[in-house]
Amino acid sequence: MTAIKKPFHLSLPCADIEKVKDFYVFALGAKQGRSTDKWIDINLFGHQLTFTQVGDFNFSFKNYRLNDQILPSFHYGIIVEIETWGKLYSRLLSKELEVTTEATFLEHKIGEHLSFFVKDPDGYMVEFKSFKDEDSIFKT
Repeated sequence: MTAIKKPFHLSLPCADIEKVKDFYVFALGAKQGRSTDKWIDINLFGHQLTFTQVGDFNFSFKNYRLNDQILPSFHYGIIVEIETWGKLYSRLLSKELEVTTEATFLEHKIGEHLSFFVKDPDGYMVEFKSFKDEDSIFKT
């Protein structure tokens, strides 16, 4: 794999979106991206942090809903170009690994992207994302 400077993506559960916003946006000075009342994207030095409000976090809360998709609450990922995304997707399928939630998110909206998840040997969910328009990664 060729190393390309791309933003890193990390998704973490949180107890309170407003407290997260206060800390990252107002205290640290990071930029806020897209958000709802249940999740917020933060641009932290060009990297995408997504916080999903799940209340008092309990590791038994393994999933959350985004539109019609059930997604893992705790995961990390990388944003890649569409060609790399397609090659990785095909490669993992050919190795008979369980690839989950292959879908287009935010279709026809700012931030539209393709994503899929795969579980690593320790059970961590890894997301691979490819944005239709890379300039929309942090647009609101």
